Amino acid sequence: MTSRKVFTAGCFNRVHKAHLKMLKEARKLGDELIVILSSDTHNKKPYAVPAAIRLKWIKDLKIADSVRIGKENSFAKSLLEEKPDILVLGYDQKIPDEETETLIKNLGIKVIRLPWFEGKEETVFPVP
Repeated sequence: MTSRKVFTAGCFNRVHKAHLKMLKEARKLGDELIVILSSDTHNKKPYAVPAAIRLKWIKDLKIADSVRIGKENSFAKSLLEEKPDILVLGYDQKIPDEETETLIKNLGIKVIRLPWFEGKEETVFPVP
């Protein structure tokens, strides 16, 4: 029996209940969930939280089997390293570039886009 590896990624500058729902749904899709966080270089939002803090938040949720900071400016390198069976995207996420799109096709990774979940206004981390 082969295990199915699920991969998802994001910034997670503020973890809210919609994120929790999304991660739990992603977890149900396979046997192993890997969450990759945007590196500090890639996370250019004005309210960006340092990667080390975001890493702790996502690990503390105890939903994912592995939580890591992604490769600098290369979503494809993180995918290639993990070689997941499934890539889960949130309702508002896109495949970032042609290199990633080609890799997904070449590795036969199934892409699943999850729907919008309520709870974006209910922050989990940082604790209000």
